[in-house]
Amino acid sequence: MSEKINRVVLAYSGGLDTSVILKWLQQTYNCEVVTFTADLGQGEELEPARKKAEAAGVKPEHIFIDDLREEFVRDYVFPMMRANALYEGLYLLGTSIARPLIAKRQVEIARQVGADAVAHGATGKGNDQVRFELGYYALAPDIKVIAPWREWDLHSRTALIDFAEKHQISVPKDKRGESPFSTDANLLHTSSEGKVLEDPWEEVPDYVYSRTANPEDAPDAPEIITIDFERGDGIALNGKAMSPATLLAALNDLGRKHGIGRLDLVENRFVGMKSRGMYETPGGTIYTCAHRGIEQLTLDRGAAHLKDELAVRYAELVYNGFWFAPEREMLQAAIDHSQEKVAGTVRLKLYKGSVNVIGRKSPHSLYSEKVVTFEDDEGAYDQRDAAGFIKLNALRLRLLGRRDRG
Repeated sequence: MSEKINRVVLAYSGGLDTSVILKWLQQTYNCEVVTFTADLGQGEELEPARKKAEAAGVKPEHIFIDDLREEFVRDYVFPMMRANALYEGLYLLGTSIARPLIAKRQVEIARQVGADAVAHGATGKGNDQVRFELGYYALAPDIKVIAPWREWDLHSRTALIDFAEKHQISVPKDKRGESPFSTDANLLHTSSEGKVLEDPWEEVPDYVYSRTANPEDAPDAPEIITIDFERGDGIALNGKAMSPATLLAALNDLGRKHGIGRLDLVENRFVGMKSRGMYETPGGTIYTCAHRGIEQLTLDRGAAHLKDELAVRYAELVYNGFWFAPEREMLQAAIDHSQEKVAGTVRLKLYKGSVNVIGRKSPHSLYSEKVVTFEDDEGAYDQRDAAGFIKLNALRLRLLGRRDRG
């Protein structure tokens, strides 16, 4: 600790870790702590966090609990899904995409209350420390960042509990034993990692899943739904108009029922190590499939294939914490331009862990039944043109063949 901190804004859940961090900040920095708890649709009661903060001596006017669900889906999840971003081809980035919004709101609160620092509860081994701090520095270049896990000497759960008990911080019963795994949740997903999941050879125990039914136990009858799109964003489910967060929540319910969206992944963390995690993204999996379906009709081949190339880079930027970087914003501008005619309706079948497109239609469709038909196309396509097309594309191959085969 090299400089005086007067007031710090802490990303605060009210759980064991951040409750200990709150007290540790007060003691170590002799500063005033402002707590910020974000409602991102994690499905937990957040008011207890207010009571815990008050019990720790935080002034009522310095306790912020903000409902960010609509902003989260509208301004972060949907733009990312326009890109069809999947980290390492599989992960829908549920944790990654939440961090820039939390960082943004923390910085806003810091300016509002005159704080000179922000703090988070991410450990020194994970990606979240990078995501939070890149967000802070992008939005407030001179802000002081405090990362307790990189500073203190509390290096075990036992040490955290001992500290909590010493300072009359309530410790939930389920935290006293060895935690079997850790979780993170928001409206897009739930992630689980650590402990029982650390051996990548062992199957994920069924009790780890909290957001999806076991596909084997899902309904025996498939369910058919439709999603309407406008400019690349979902706007209605089964013909009923919905806001972004409401739509995603409804898709989550459908995905839970049918066991859709489970992913067991060994991924490459930005900090250099591999980790094994289990992700449940029920609504996001359905939504992504539908978005792909409407793009099949409305995107030109060149645009669609270029988008697929950009999606890999886009996903890495989000995963690594560069949401506010100019290259992500540049990619977003190109992707958003591609979505101007991505509109129409997609019909999907949900069944025992799977989601499949079974129909799609659009007023901007590039699909021409008259051109593609095996029947008489009435002159819409002259098949003799293909001969010249093939010969021109084969020219370099024929020249190579003559040279290399004598």
